[in-house]
Amino acid sequence: MAFDIDKFAATSERITWDDLDLDHFKANPLSADSLRTLRYMADVEYHTVCYTRDLLTTPSHKEGDVSTFMTMWNREEFWHGEALAAILEVHGIKVDYDQLRANRLKLGWRDKLDPVKQGLLGKFVGSDFVAVHMSWGAANEYSAVSAYKRMAALEKDPVLAELLIRIAKQESRHVAFYVSQARERLLKSKKAQKLTRFLLQKVWAPVGSSIMDIDDVRFVFGQLMSGEEGRKAAEKLDHNISNLPGMTGLRIFQKALDGLGVVNGPTAGGPGGVAAA
Repeated sequence: MAFDIDKFAATSERITWDDLDLDHFKANPLSADSLRTLRYMADVEYHTVCYTRDLLTTPSHKEGDVSTFMTMWNREEFWHGEALAAILEVHGIKVDYDQLRANRLKLGWRDKLDPVKQGLLGKFVGSDFVAVHMSWGAANEYSAVSAYKRMAALEKDPVLAELLIRIAKQESRHVAFYVSQARERLLKSKKAQKLTRFLLQKVWAPVGSSIMDIDDVRFVFGQLMSGEEGRKAAEKLDHNISNLPGMTGLRIFQKALDGLGVVNGPTAGGPGGVAAA
């Protein structure tokens, strides 16, 4: 069934957390490890505007359905960041916009070059770039849904779990859009399949890798994806991507975990199940 972009836009809404008892965390604080992971998630959500900026230089912005989706997607991701920041604030952790801006400035030439690279790639590839964008987005959103659900299960806090499940539900709508678009565009073009497969296999990295310190990336994915259950989640993610036309056999998630040193099997080593050096 085709994705109904008009229905998506009409039902897009700010995620709610006003009804949740955030004071609950004063008596039941989250662990330091979970707070570090939530901060990572919040920063990534707030950086969505940068990803949108970069993609506006590509052929994607000329597609009506895609541009409509990106507008609503950016809005929803912002509110995800706000919701996570509200929980962090109860724990005395302030998500400061000046700090977020400083993190972007710290990227230096990489941040300035990203939209240029995206634009040049889009011009070189043409309309097939949209298939890459949609497949890449599907991988990122699949992993976001999995991360939020894993976090809810690991922490076992009822208030946190409720919020994370609400966020995951919205992220699942994003998955539906990206997958429907990716499948349709990949089916139409063998060139798009080859290019997408190449870029996912050689360039794709876990969400946040381009903006966060590598130690934070290792920590977060070690916490969420280590051990047998974490590896099963990664295998499921790879299975989802492998189901896209021309992507059979890709193992981008498991490859990324191996590259980060995330333990496959019972957790051991340093924080979050990342093997100590």
